[in-house]
Amino acid sequence: MGGSSSTSKDALALFQFLGSAYSATHTTFKIIDLYVVYAVFTALTQVVYMAIVGSFPFNSFLSGVLSCIGTAVLAVCLRIQVNKKNKEFTDLPPQRAFADFLLSNLVLNLVIMNFLG
Repeated sequence: MGGSSSTSKDALALFQFLGSAYSATHTTFKIIDLYVVYAVFTALTQVVYMAIVGSFPFNSFLSGVLSCIGTAVLAVCLRIQVNKKNKEFTDLPPQRAFADFLLSNLVLNLVIMNFLG
């Protein structure tokens, strides 16, 4: 019984820390984070829909989920590139990172459309 109160205090401290860290996050990163959460939520929604209704056009289901997950991965890469604290991308301007993100999304969507047939 004593262990559960310690665990709940640790969990509360973790949530307070995450809340304070998120409030200190720059607005640009919050927008990218929201985009990532939206893409992952859309992929999970498609999986739940497939589980309920069925997966008759399996290519459509697979391309939709892979498109969402691929977009989320590209958004995480964009967030890494525009972070000023990241030492590897200090000489990369944010406009170039965003252009890379757009071009990669274009290629991803062309591959997904080709996969659909």
